[in-house]
Amino acid sequence: MAMTRFERLLGLLLRAAVRVFLAVFELFAPQRGSAEQPRLPPISSPLLRVPAIHLARQIRRKEVTSVEVVQAYIDRIQEVNPLINALVKDRFAAALQEAAQVDKLIEEETGGEDVLEDRLPLLGVPVTVKEAFALQGMPNSTGLLSRRTVISGVDAPSVALLKRAGAIPLGVTNCSELCMWLESHNHLYGITRNPYNLGRIAGGSSGGEGSIIGSGASVVGVGSDIGGSIRIPCFFNGIFGHKPTSGIVNNAGQHPPPSGQQPGFLCTGPMCRYAEDLMPMLRILAGPAAEKLSLSAEVDLRNLRFFSVPHDGGSPLLSPVDPQLIQAQKKVVERLEADLGIKVKEVRIPQLKYSFQIWGAMMSSPGKDGKSPTTFAELMGGGKRVWPVWELFKCMLGVSSHTVAAIGLALVEMFQSSQPSQFILQQKESLQRELEELLGTDGVLLYPSHPQLAPKHHQPIFTPFNFSYTGIFNVLGLPVTQCPLGLSVEGLPLGLQLVAGKLQDRLPLATALYLEKAFGGWRDPGDRAENTLNTPKSSSNAT
Repeated sequence: MAMTRFERLLGLLLRAAVRVFLAVFELFAPQRGSAEQPRLPPISSPLLRVPAIHLARQIRRKEVTSVEVVQAYIDRIQEVNPLINALVKDRFAAALQEAAQVDKLIEEETGGEDVLEDRLPLLGVPVTVKEAFALQGMPNSTGLLSRRTVISGVDAPSVALLKRAGAIPLGVTNCSELCMWLESHNHLYGITRNPYNLGRIAGGSSGGEGSIIGSGASVVGVGSDIGGSIRIPCFFNGIFGHKPTSGIVNNAGQHPPPSGQQPGFLCTGPMCRYAEDLMPMLRILAGPAAEKLSLSAEVDLRNLRFFSVPHDGGSPLLSPVDPQLIQAQKKVVERLEADLGIKVKEVRIPQLKYSFQIWGAMMSSPGKDGKSPTTFAELMGGGKRVWPVWELFKCMLGVSSHTVAAIGLALVEMFQSSQPSQFILQQKESLQRELEELLGTDGVLLYPSHPQLAPKHHQPIFTPFNFSYTGIFNVLGLPVTQCPLGLSVEGLPLGLQLVAGKLQDRLPLATALYLEKAFGGWRDPGDRAENTLNTPKSSSNAT
């Protein structure tokens, strides 16, 4: 299903228009001067370079106190948050009190370390939470000015499971307005910045989580993903993330609540600086449903089948994939083949070209009860529909309560049909069948996370469909792990997605562990000595 001449011409025209709009935007955008952007200070405390599961072990063994760990992370947040604006409300005093209680509990525990590990696997470890989740005593506005006074009285089920595992929340992090844009910016909390380059976006909607973890000011956190909202921030901020198989993790306790068919696409999952924390975090978040994933089963990568798809096939709506990302994915293929003695098969999946149309059609489709999903305009108005054209006029005057991105989404929604075309439905079903047959129970697919490196602030307005590289896997219900692959020549994170069949989450998680050892994983954005993908670490561990 090659591109037609019309599609190629349309693609050229759209990309030319984007370049013109970007040039005009750069011309009139406020200039920050020619001075070099400030950089984050490098991490100084060794406690900030320890994976969460190892921190928990050290705390249980009394090698370090929970108070010391929590204080180290509070110090780092206070050091970097004025630059990145990721944490929007802290609970530092309460966290230190809870840490002291943890240290007292460990002193008084008579059952031994194994008892604590089994019952409280994250005992004393600080975590952060996306502001869209209910965290008792914390705001739950999702960046909406009309919800600025909303304070959560209870915890979302996923947050409660983390607390039950012994984790200590430090606060809540920024997101895009109503969690439906790939830049974390709203009129309540402002804009979140990328720790590798403050002039770049941190992604969205879980961009606050991505930025705070990527900056070394949190070790693990929880995000949500309905179109890439875990994976895009993880990619842009150089960390690991996992979108589980649909339906595995409880999505309750988030705002806005999904409607129509959206509950089947929304996923709650872990965001981590270190790959080895993904599996324990997923096991905790999934609760009893974790049994469906067979997470304890050993994975030998040499027994898996690997496939590589370098791009979506050339949708005229999307940007072409950055050559550095294509090269990074090729290096992963070369490394897998050299280390594991396998052959990675490059495949073309033509239906991926319609990823945006498929995602958009399914997101706006009625649910099983026949009810259409709540419109974005209604969510913006807190149940009372706003008028997007009027909001756009107010925005031009500088008096709208909503961001340009949110208004734009509401405007697009006005022209969107709630009944998907038969052609798009056929493409979706065909793609679902092809991927499920391709991946089976032992396949892993390599696919770009996004066609671009982290863009400059506000530029996604001109490339609004690029999220389709991640969004397509939400409507397909497949598990996906986001994996960092070093830094580009500009010093921005590289990465890719690892996709598996339904309930085969352990396969991309095991592959991410291998790639972390092979390519170095997360890099400290404040350390100028950190290098690019050109110097991967040696690795011979294939299991």
